[in-house]
Amino acid sequence: MKRVGIIGGGQLAWMMGDAAKKLGVELVVQTPSSDDPAVAIAQDTVLATVDDAISTKILAKKTDVITFENEFVNLESLSFIEHQGVCFRPSLEALTPLLDKYHQRCYLQSLGLPVPQFFALEQAENLGSQIEHLGFPVVLKSRRHGYDGQGTFIIKDLADLQKQLNLNTTTKALSQSLFLIEEFVPFERELAIIAARSVDGEVVTYPVVETQQEQQVCRRVIAPADITPNQAAEIEAIAHTLLNSLEVVGVFGIELFLTTSGKILVNEIAPRTHNSGHFSLDACETSQFEQHLRAVCGLPLGNPALHCVSAVMVNLLGYEISGSDYQSQRQKLAEIPQAFVHWYGKTESRPGRKLGHVTVLLDHRNRDAISTIANNIESIWYPS
Repeated sequence: MKRVGIIGGGQLAWMMGDAAKKLGVELVVQTPSSDDPAVAIAQDTVLATVDDAISTKILAKKTDVITFENEFVNLESLSFIEHQGVCFRPSLEALTPLLDKYHQRCYLQSLGLPVPQFFALEQAENLGSQIEHLGFPVVLKSRRHGYDGQGTFIIKDLADLQKQLNLNTTTKALSQSLFLIEEFVPFERELAIIAARSVDGEVVTYPVVETQQEQQVCRRVIAPADITPNQAAEIEAIAHTLLNSLEVVGVFGIELFLTTSGKILVNEIAPRTHNSGHFSLDACETSQFEQHLRAVCGLPLGNPALHCVSAVMVNLLGYEISGSDYQSQRQKLAEIPQAFVHWYGKTESRPGRKLGHVTVLLDHRNRDAISTIANNIESIWYPS
């Protein structure tokens, strides 16, 4: 029986639990807290800080291959372990150009993939003229460790930029090395695609989805996205180019913009399973979580196709500080026809925290009807 180590114990690792049982795979989780969701589904747990190389050595002794639930890892410390023969999938080499968002942008650009205009703050000798070229507003992004809207700021003028830098850092030199600036894209829609690559180099892609965000946090995902066949083909080609160039093994999430002129731009890469693919648990022949385990275990990839006409996924985000399990709301959500409620078992709710999600399977693609269903879910979940 294959034993897979997962660095990270959040809901993304937790959602691999059912797939692991199906495939006859045992999971060993390295995570900082015994309260983390994936501890409940793991055969064994290594409690540690996520980038603790000593703990990862222990994890390696217990497993055949190690993969990642998040990208908050120290590649330098893990490289010593990799050189000792430990198998990481995806490899550390594949992760190297992606973890710093400025390096990620440069890498995508080197592949000829379309990205927004950007520059590193530390390289801006004349900041005013650089930004003047882009025009306000601009986007200020943390180069490392930003997610769910954290570390992303819409900047309206130079005074606002300086204010954000002062709030987020202590010295000017430090602040400039931590951020990049990119053009603000007036997009028509935000899109995403989940793609997987096997040990043998086979690449499969899931249907392109529309993601709906509020304050840079994903609220809803609609599968498939209402785009043209040519746009879907372009996005699939981007996924193939990226995964093959990196020689990735595993699942990646790719976030994109569709501009008002119909142009596709790559926004960000997540080198792991991704929130935009949660619909696949209930709506696809093979979920993104099973697909990831198949890839890292060297098994044939599964069929990523939808087995329904469409689906809508709504995140259940925390709106208060609480220890409640929200049983009453979850019961009402479960009563929605063709609804599947996934509750992550987190011990504390706080504003913006992802506590669970609901996916509803549909036999139509009517956008108004889909919006009505999503609104109904949110009316049940959020207090009026």
